[in-house]
Amino acid sequence: MSRIGKAPIDVPAAAKVKIEGDVFTAEGPKGKVSQRIFPAECPVEIDGNVITVTRVSDSGSARAKHGLSRALLANAVAGVVDGFSKNLEIVGVGYRGEVKGKECHFALGFSHPVIYSIPEGIEIEIDKSNKIKISGANRQQVGQVAAEIRSLRPPDPYKAKGIRYSGEQIRRKVGKAGAR
Repeated sequence: MSRIGKAPIDVPAAAKVKIEGDVFTAEGPKGKVSQRIFPAECPVEIDGNVITVTRVSDSGSARAKHGLSRALLANAVAGVVDGFSKNLEIVGVGYRGEVKGKECHFALGFSHPVIYSIPEGIEIEIDKSNKIKISGANRQQVGQVAAEIRSLRPPDPYKAKGIRYSGEQIRRKVGKAGAR
C-alpha cells in the first residue's frame, strides 16, 4: 500500500470540495482548482471534511495512480486555501521587468522588449530590485509559468546573467584564458 496514497486529506473549513463524474473540484478563498481523477482504479470518497483515496487492485497501473491521485487532490485543496508561489530573480545590468495590466514587459538585453501574457488564475508581482513573485492556486500552473518566464533568458554560465529561481546555484564556467 502506498504510504502517500493511504494518508487521508483533511479539508479546511474555508474550502468546498465536490466530485462530478471523473472531475474533482476544490473551491476556496484563493480560487478554484479542477483536477481529473481515476475513479475506475482509485476511487475517491468524501466523508465530511476528510477525503480518502483507495485502490481497487494491486495492478501496476492502479499502484502508480494511487499516490499520484492523493497528491494531486491534496495540492488542489492546499492551493485554494493557502495558494502556491515561486520566486525568481532578474540578474544583469539593464535587465528589468514590469507588470502592465495582464502582461509582463521584460528588458533582457535583446534589441526588443519581451512581452509575456499572464495566464488566468496567476498573479505576478515585480518589485524595484528585480524580484519576481508568481502566485496562484494551481501548483502545476504556477510552476509552468515560472519555467516559461525563466526560459525567456536562462542564466548564462559565464557571467550568470539572466532570469533564475531564487536560491538557484549557477555553475560558472571559466572564460577565455587570454593572449600570452
